[in-house]
Amino acid sequence: DSLAQESFRWSLHLISRILLRVINEGSTIVMRAINDNSGKLLRRAVSCAPRNKRADWLLKVTVGTESISPFKWAIKAGSFEAAEAILRDLLTIRADRDRYYYGMDILFERHEDIIRRLCLDAPALLPTFLEGLVWRSRIAENGERRGEYYVK
Repeated sequence: DSLAQESFRWSLHLISRILLRVINEGSTIVMRAINDNSGKLLRRAVSCAPRNKRADWLLKVTVGTESISPFKWAIKAGSFEAAEAILRDLLTIRADRDRYYYGMDILFERHEDIIRRLCLDAPALLPTFLEGLVWRSRIAENGERRGEYYVK
C-alpha cells in the first residue's frame, strides 16, 4: 500500500507541474483580458504588440506543442465583450511606413468556419464581424462614398 500511495503522490505531483507550466506559458496578457471578459483590458493588452504581430497575439497562443486561438477561447468561454474587441481590432485597417495591416486574411485562415461558428455560438457578434468587412472611403463624390465589402 505504501508503494501505491507513493506512486499516486508522484503522479499528482507530475500532473500539478504540467498544469502549472501550461498556466504560466499560456497566461498572456491577452488571455488574462479574455478571462476577465474585458474589452478595455484586451485593447490595452494588444496595444503593446507591434502592428505586424497584433493578429498573432489575438489568434494564436502556443503552449508547449499545442496552439490555441484566444478568439475561439473567448467565444467558447462566453467572453463576448473580449471577443468583440478582438474582432474590432483584427478588422481595423492599420498602416505604418512599409505596409497596411488588416487581419481579415489571417482570421479566415485561422478560422475557416468563422461564420458558422459565430452563427451557432455567438450570433450577437455577427453584426460586428460583418461591419468589419466593409471599407468606406473618406472622400464623398456627389454625395456618395465608395465602399468595398471583403468576403472569403
